[in-house]
Amino acid sequence: MDELVVRDADVVDGSGEPSYRADVVVDGGRIVSIVKEAAAAGCQRPRARRELDAEGLVLSPGFIDMHAHSDLALLRDPDHSAKAAQGVTLEVIGQDGLSYAPVDDRTLEEVRRAITGWNGYGDDIDFDWRSVGAYLDRLDGGIAVNAAYLVPQGTVRALVVGWEDRPATPQELDRMRQLVAEGLEQGAVGLSSGLTYTPGMYAEDAELTALCRVVASYGGYYCPHHRSYGAGALTAYAEMVELTRAAGCALHLAHATLNFGVNEGRAPELLALLDEALDAGADISLDTYPYTPGSTTLAALLPSWAGEGGPEALLRRLADEETAERVRHDLEAVGADGCHGVPVQWETIEISGVTDPALAEYVGRTVRESADARGEAPWATARRLLLRDRLGTAILQHVGHEENVRAIMRHRVHTGGSDGILQGAKPHPRAYGTFAHYLGHYVRELGVLSLEECVARLTARPAARLRLPDRGLVREGYRADLVLFDPATVAAGSTYGRPRTLPTGIPYVLVDGRFVIEDGRRTDVLAGRSVRRTPL
Repeated sequence: MDELVVRDADVVDGSGEPSYRADVVVDGGRIVSIVKEAAAAGCQRPRARRELDAEGLVLSPGFIDMHAHSDLALLRDPDHSAKAAQGVTLEVIGQDGLSYAPVDDRTLEEVRRAITGWNGYGDDIDFDWRSVGAYLDRLDGGIAVNAAYLVPQGTVRALVVGWEDRPATPQELDRMRQLVAEGLEQGAVGLSSGLTYTPGMYAEDAELTALCRVVASYGGYYCPHHRSYGAGALTAYAEMVELTRAAGCALHLAHATLNFGVNEGRAPELLALLDEALDAGADISLDTYPYTPGSTTLAALLPSWAGEGGPEALLRRLADEETAERVRHDLEAVGADGCHGVPVQWETIEISGVTDPALAEYVGRTVRESADARGEAPWATARRLLLRDRLGTAILQHVGHEENVRAIMRHRVHTGGSDGILQGAKPHPRAYGTFAHYLGHYVRELGVLSLEECVARLTARPAARLRLPDRGLVREGYRADLVLFDPATVAAGSTYGRPRTLPTGIPYVLVDGRFVIEDGRRTDVLAGRSVRRTPL
């Protein structure tokens, strides 16, 4: 007898087609049969060892988070309710060009320090891997949800070139190409970049194009956090489109937003650029989170020249009065490349997390608010945090525009990604709320997307980008990564004040046919594994 039948579910199958009522039978981690309108037709109802009444619930494929920062959280936190409770059954990690494989001992320490604000330093993690394949093997030991990995270009550059702002030599470029190929052979689905983060931002277009040609040869995709989401953002988007066209590589634009005052209302220009490329045959997709603020580290705002040489060199420069004044001038008067070419507005920079508990008083306040309370200039406050927290300070950046968020969300190649940073006392609510917020706020309350179209953007469309032949749809033979939610009540519980609150209206989530969320509560099931690149 089969393991499970979900009875009388309203199936939204991920295709974008209208929902239908059905009994869905699961066995051996797969969907084995779908009996449509079984009760109404008076036909024989399927039987199973367990029967779940889904009256009033929608059954959909599990959601795919196309931009996640759970690289260490998956190993650190077996519960991982931040994503499991949202209905996420697969995350794509290794984002923004910085993660923990491939590395050697030196590079691992540098990367851990550089992205402490994203993932914590990792004192609680046994870093017993160095290659992409070995990291994926660690994930295969059992995690809450599935995970796919992107080779991080910045980490590759740190490993081969170091943290220097110079072109790679021909020999270094050959070695980087080799490392990218090895990562893809070991299971990575593509390549990511963080082109406002050091050292990835030191790469010229020719270097990136060469790496993308390797990615294309394996059927992967390039996922850049491109060179600006502020001043010159449209030029930066066009650069990525042209670069991947030259390389013959698929392009997936990470957290495709247009931020800061210079880009208010300019989403139609971006979408026209993308439509022109798509109509000419380009293979492009994008992801967004359904919120206006961004989230990163305080150190990420600094000019790239200050970060040359790595995290320790940056700390030395910040400690030097004359050099720190140069940093301040670039930030406040010029517009640092780390701050997307826009002069920083300290009233938009909210501290969301610190690694030093003695600095907890700064969390939840903007840099300007803390500076005013101390009677000092904002840069003095920011500099103190950077030095005392050793670059581990996380921030929210309140620079987005709702009309841009909605316009991009409607685009034909849009998918969902949380960009969820789980570190810090008050992380961005998108980490815990993205997928429920899409369904509750933007579908039910605002009608920006239909339910069927939204589910397709969170399931089948990202599965197609990842080239996964048996995920993303409710189909016989497909993996039983499934979500049951109440379309009348599903909502994000997380807010800016209480960002770790779990969503409501998602009572059941299955990974590989096993309940990771049951009756709205996390079980102890660890059914997730690495999802590796499908060979061409």
